[in-house]
Amino acid sequence: MASNSITILHDSFGAVDGLARNWGFAALIEFEGRRILFDTGNDAETFRANVSAIGVDLTHLDAVVISHRHGDHTTGLAHVVALNARVPVWVPRETYGVFGSSLPGTFYPRCPTLPASMRYFDGFPPELIRHGTPWPDAAFRHVDSSCEIWPGVSVVHTVSDVPGTREMPELTLSLRSSRGQVIVAGCSHPGIEKILAAAGAPATPVLELFGGLHLVLTPPEQIERLAGDLRSKWGVKRLSPGHCTGEPGFDALRRVFGADYGYAGLGSRLTL
Repeated sequence: MASNSITILHDSFGAVDGLARNWGFAALIEFEGRRILFDTGNDAETFRANVSAIGVDLTHLDAVVISHRHGDHTTGLAHVVALNARVPVWVPRETYGVFGSSLPGTFYPRCPTLPASMRYFDGFPPELIRHGTPWPDAAFRHVDSSCEIWPGVSVVHTVSDVPGTREMPELTLSLRSSRGQVIVAGCSHPGIEKILAAAGAPATPVLELFGGLHLVLTPPEQIERLAGDLRSKWGVKRLSPGHCTGEPGFDALRRVFGADYGYAGLGSRLTL
């Protein structure tokens, strides 16, 4: 069996020639024989071209996990669905989100004294009122709490209370073994510490942390505090950040983690 790995398919920094850098994130995770696409980047053509150049086959996926609704993580989804319409796509449940949803036809108060022309659905609503999505052919699996999708593979559900993204849910991957877990984050809008707590850290050791930590606009003193706490308080053993972690974040985390800092630029393939 091939080794467990993560390959970065979309990001705005990297050292591999022939790949197009663009804001956003996408990665292919290969874990215990499963192939999971995590997020789909900011630009469908950039995503398609990079996937082709790296040599990744999107027709053979076991699952897609979309961390959250922002366009820099979702725009390549149409390309994935066109190639593989049956693959389950795990997404955060949001009543009025972009991933489609539904409400019971009884959700609103009735006023039967109104004429039929002023009543929703002439007074006879359907059993379910379905909300649309830009990806009507996607096989969505809506998630509103942390859950295991296969043995050892879980999505960690958290909700942001940060201004600008308040009430937005986000999914993070946790890949578990007898030794601990590997965490793959999309953007960490709820805060990486909140996500780690929801994943059971430090009681369940974090062997490695990948992805966006959303420190791109964070004040330097807060970055320094977090860098130290990830090591000492949360027990993160190795760190390979990307996307919205930000250049000052890369610098501080590299200093704190030293030899345990991994480079995860566009085109990188790292062993888990």
